[in-house]
Amino acid sequence: MNRPTDVHGLPHPPLALVGHGTAKHPEPDPPDATDAPEDRTEQGTGRPSGQDESAGRAAPPEVVLHAELRERTADLQRLKAEYDNYRKRVHRDRLAVGEIAVANVLSRLLPVLDSLAEATARGEVTGGFARIAEELRTELGTLGLQAIGAVGDPFDPLIHEAITYTPTDRLEQATCTEVLRLGYRVGDRLLRPAQVAVAGEPPAGA
Repeated sequence: MNRPTDVHGLPHPPLALVGHGTAKHPEPDPPDATDAPEDRTEQGTGRPSGQDESAGRAAPPEVVLHAELRERTADLQRLKAEYDNYRKRVHRDRLAVGEIAVANVLSRLLPVLDSLAEATARGEVTGGFARIAEELRTELGTLGLQAIGAVGDPFDPLIHEAITYTPTDRLEQATCTEVLRLGYRVGDRLLRPAQVAVAGEPPAGA
């Protein structure tokens, strides 16, 4: 059928062709202000909103220097105390070693002193020999050698060795009545006890 010639325009609008042209998609809704997280950071600061500004502030340099000075001073005090203790310990050790060395030498001379005392008791040390014996005793005394044991001393088992014991009612306590061999010590170190004869009260039940 023929289309009338007096009709202007198309009878129907053209249909959009599938796959041709660009289709406009609906734009997403803008984010709602109420959906923002509560821990938003302040703009340009990088810190959570409401955080105290002084929390991340560095300590002043003088405070840091004072803290380091106190720490170094404490270290020096500990080091000084350790050195003082070490020096005292070394001094004590040296004194102990010296006393042991002197005691060992004097112990070797005790038989010589015993022979000299025996000869003196017999009257065999006279003249120049008597002066030599006296000088020897003096020099040994300067080294700290002390004789132990004398008649009339209370008996002390720590420094006396009782060879004999005589019961008697005339003495209230055990007493040295005779010295058979002198004892010697250096300071607080006992080289040997004195051998003595002791008299005292009779034993209980005797």
